[in-house]
Amino acid sequence: MMSKKQSAIFLILSQLYSKAMQKEIKCVVIIPAVVQDETIPLPVVYLLHGYGGWYSNWIIRVPELKDYADQYKMMIVCPDGANSWYFDSPIDSSIRYETYVSKEVPEYIESHYPAIKNRNGRAITGLSMGGHGGLFLGFRHADFYGACGSISGGVDIRPFKKNWELNQKLGDTLNYWDNWNKYSVINVIEAPLKEKPVVIIDCGTEDFFHSVNRSLHEKCWS
Repeated sequence: MMSKKQSAIFLILSQLYSKAMQKEIKCVVIIPAVVQDETIPLPVVYLLHGYGGWYSNWIIRVPELKDYADQYKMMIVCPDGANSWYFDSPIDSSIRYETYVSKEVPEYIESHYPAIKNRNGRAITGLSMGGHGGLFLGFRHADFYGACGSISGGVDIRPFKKNWELNQKLGDTLNYWDNWNKYSVINVIEAPLKEKPVVIIDCGTEDFFHSVNRSLHEKCWS
């Protein structure tokens, strides 16, 4: 029987190399105590930070994550997404964070830890820019993730043409407006899918992303 004194541990991985971007990128991995005693497959939640954040944002600001990992017997993985909006940029080949987060990080996790290796054991979510990433990647890779979510996410980037260096990743809105449409979650959800992920969305009424989240909600459940 597992000792009551055991608790989740977290690791900061600096050796997680991205072939797509040819550099090492740090990542936090939170492992529940159960993995110390049993080699059983565990579900994994990929938890994404917001704009201006970094790989350890979540564990610093919400240290209770370790308790949640123990309580729900799951792993929590927090990759660094820089300020990428979790795109593979269509105009800058050096920005490949969609590939990194949805392919390279899971491949590493599933080859080094007892993680469930099917979509029913994978979820992705995040805050603000990370909320956009959670739904963007969750729908674009619905065959990989069984669930996705957003916390105050930037789910429609089109109203924010001059914000967060988006034009450096998508191009200006005059010449590259198609990119802005293609990379906005509110349009991504329209793609036909064989299997749709389970979705959760929340956003405060005073948040500047509230209106785009309300529009997304209405579109999803109308």
